[in-house]
Amino acid sequence: MRTKSLKKNRINVVTLGCSKNVYDSEVLMGQLKASGKDVVHEEEGNIVVINTCGFIKNAKEESVNTILEYVQKKDDGDVDKVFVTGCLSERYKPDLLKEIPNVDEYFGTTELPGLLKALGADYKHELIGERLTTTPKNYAYLKIAEGCDRPCSFCAIPIMRGKHRSTPIEDIVIEAEKLAANGVKELILIAQDLTYYGLDLYKKRNLAELLGALVKVEGVEWIRLHYAFPTGFPMDVLDVMNREPKVCNYIDIPLQHISDSILKSMRRGTTKEKTTKLLQDFRAAVPNMTIRTTLIVGYPGETEEDYQTLKQWVIDMRFERLGCFTYSHEENTHAYNLVDDVPEDIKMARANEIMEIQSQISWELNQAKIGQVLKVVIDRKEGQYFVGRTEFDSPDVDNEVLISATDTYLKTGEFTRVKITEAEDFDLYAEVTASL
Repeated sequence: MRTKSLKKNRINVVTLGCSKNVYDSEVLMGQLKASGKDVVHEEEGNIVVINTCGFIKNAKEESVNTILEYVQKKDDGDVDKVFVTGCLSERYKPDLLKEIPNVDEYFGTTELPGLLKALGADYKHELIGERLTTTPKNYAYLKIAEGCDRPCSFCAIPIMRGKHRSTPIEDIVIEAEKLAANGVKELILIAQDLTYYGLDLYKKRNLAELLGALVKVEGVEWIRLHYAFPTGFPMDVLDVMNREPKVCNYIDIPLQHISDSILKSMRRGTTKEKTTKLLQDFRAAVPNMTIRTTLIVGYPGETEEDYQTLKQWVIDMRFERLGCFTYSHEENTHAYNLVDDVPEDIKMARANEIMEIQSQISWELNQAKIGQVLKVVIDRKEGQYFVGRTEFDSPDVDNEVLISATDTYLKTGEFTRVKITEAEDFDLYAEVTASL
């Protein structure tokens, strides 16, 4: 017998994938709330909206499994309607309609007005910066552009997100001011490519000018840069980083590989020599900068020599933060025309070896922090510890600072100074020296 235990007309937004999807879900929720809808994030509701990821194999599988899970709940009478949006829906809508027809409606990444209409809400153009944030109250993602013009051979993002489109500086500042008014102290700037920002609107790379405007927003203490592209990097950004204490000495710059033959096949527009010089210039300009990067192993044609070149480069460069992923063979990308010829077990072995090397580098770098006094922000309490981060660490992907909760009381979102007492490969332990 059909039961109706869930609150009527409550919309549950389920978010999968990257920080860009988190942002999109928050915008959707803000629009729904403005139309008087009862909306929650990953809680119970009789109407479900799944914001999917379609980037690589594992993410696609998670998205499909989540859709199937909620369709089964619909069949069982536990939810009334299921809507699907996001990158998977944009990329595979015809296939999804055929394979999972019991979804009420599928929407792509640019169809927010249509999704809102299906949910009985109106799209309000005037809601610049109105979002229901789902991150801890002290930080929020701030998307400054959508889409990507880069031709990387392995990447399906342009298929799902379209061409690069910058958001005007004045609109971003309005959004930042609203976030700050709600208690957000850290802005994490995201886009498919931060360094391309402004070329379409201002006919120049304008990230430095945007940062100059954002540092004036009262209440914001940290501004963090995610997803910079190495080719054509606007070096005036480093001047702002040096000059403005609010701009964290941190950059996330996915480099993907370093073997010249692989970089060429990946269509990255750079070489080992140019990339190495860029990183040396970063460190010369901002000596205490933390550089995060991501790498891909097992790309088509990656020889043992290519891999050894990458491995030695990781050893030599000593990145503060690094993630390594195995290549995923994606339809409709340029690399899909190549033979996916590196066996899965070799891909995994290479990725694991790179991460083992990075773990040792991270341990050594962290040992050097013992005794240092650092400014941290408290993200949450977990068990017997308050968990915080330094300006050199981004949420979810980087090191964390653990402070005993048995003899100290700290508030989420509070900045404090701590002295590092112990260090592991990816965690620091500290004691409070002073609140800020």
